[in-house]
Amino acid sequence: MTFYVFLAYVLGRKLSLRMGLAGRESLQGASLAEKFAKFFMLVMLFTFSFEFVGAAILSSYWLRDFSVSHAIYLGIFHSVSAFSTAGFSPFPDSLMPYQDNITVNLVIDILSIIGGIGFYVLYDIFTLTVKTIKRERPRQLSAHSKLAMLVTIIVLSIGTAVIFVSEKWPPSVILGDRLLLSSFQAISASTTDGFNTIDIAKMSHTSLFTLVVLMFIGASPGGTAGGIKTTTLGIMLVSLVSLFRGKSYVAVFKRAIPDETVHRSFVIFLSFVLVLTIDVAVLAAIENASFLEILFESTSALSNTGLSMGITPNLSIVGKIFLTIAMFIGRIGPLAIGFSLFGRPKPELIRYPEGEILVG
Repeated sequence: MTFYVFLAYVLGRKLSLRMGLAGRESLQGASLAEKFAKFFMLVMLFTFSFEFVGAAILSSYWLRDFSVSHAIYLGIFHSVSAFSTAGFSPFPDSLMPYQDNITVNLVIDILSIIGGIGFYVLYDIFTLTVKTIKRERPRQLSAHSKLAMLVTIIVLSIGTAVIFVSEKWPPSVILGDRLLLSSFQAISASTTDGFNTIDIAKMSHTSLFTLVVLMFIGASPGGTAGGIKTTTLGIMLVSLVSLFRGKSYVAVFKRAIPDETVHRSFVIFLSFVLVLTIDVAVLAAIENASFLEILFESTSALSNTGLSMGITPNLSIVGKIFLTIAMFIGRIGPLAIGFSLFGRPKPELIRYPEGEILVG
C-alpha cells in the first residue's frame, strides 16, 4: 500500500475514494490529503535504516561462527524478517540455539517492537525530535502515539510476567535467562514476529493462553504486525471506563475520541472474534487435535504471527485452507476488505425513529 500510494504521487495520479479509504485503513495515521509524500518517504527511510543497522549488528555477531558471506546473509535475512514481523529463519529451530544470547535477543526484540509500533508513531517521534532540536513549538506526541506506546508497554510487561511465573524452568536456567526467554516470547507474540527461543509445544497451558491473547491483540496500527492492534484495545477499555463513569464521550490524554473511532474499534474486535470463532469451530470438528492447539494455531494464523505448536503440517487440506483464509483476512484487515468491496459510502436517505432494546 505504501508503494502504491507513493507511485500514485510520483505519477501525479489521484487516488480513488475506494483506494483512499483502503489506504488509510491499511496505514493508520497517514494523512492522504496533506503531507502524505513526506510520510511515505519516511516510511521507506525508516524501513531501510532500521533493517540496515540490525543487519550490521547481527552480521558482526555471526562472523564468529560463519563465513563472511553467510554471516552477512543471516544478518540481513533475520533483520528484515524481524522488522517486517515475518518470523522466518533459515535455522531449523528458529532462534532456539541463541536463547541465552543477549545480542541476538535484543536486536530481534528491538526490531520487532519498532516494526510493530507503527510508522505513524515513528513519524511522530521523528517530528518531535526535530522540533526539540530546532526548539520549535508546539512539540508533543499525539494521543495516538501515547496510547499505542502505553498499551504496548503494559501488554508486554504483563505477558512477560505471566510467562516468567507460570513456566516450569529447569534448574540450569538462571534468573536472567528466564527473564530473557519470557520477554522474548512475549514480544514475539505481541509484535507477531513469529520467532521463538522456547519449544512452544512444551510451554505451560497458562503461558500458551497468554501467547494467544498477545497474538490476538497484536501490535499497533500502521506497522507490520497483525492482531486487532493495541490502540483498538486501548480505545475499547477507555470507552468501557467512560461508560461505567457515566460520561457522555470518550477521552484519552485530554483528547476526545470521535464516536466513529470507538465504533470502529468494537467492529474490528468483533470481526476478529467472528473469524476466529468460525476457524476454531471448523478445525475442532475436522481435526484430531486438542482445543488449545486449535485455538493457538487459529489465532496465530489470523494475527499473522507464525508461531505453532507443531500441528499445522498434520492438518487436513480443509483445515489449511481455513487457516490460509484467516491469514489473508488478518493481514489485509476486515475493514480494509470491507472498504475495497463496498467502496463509496452511500448517503442515508432515511433515519428511523429510535427503538428501545434491552441489553446486558
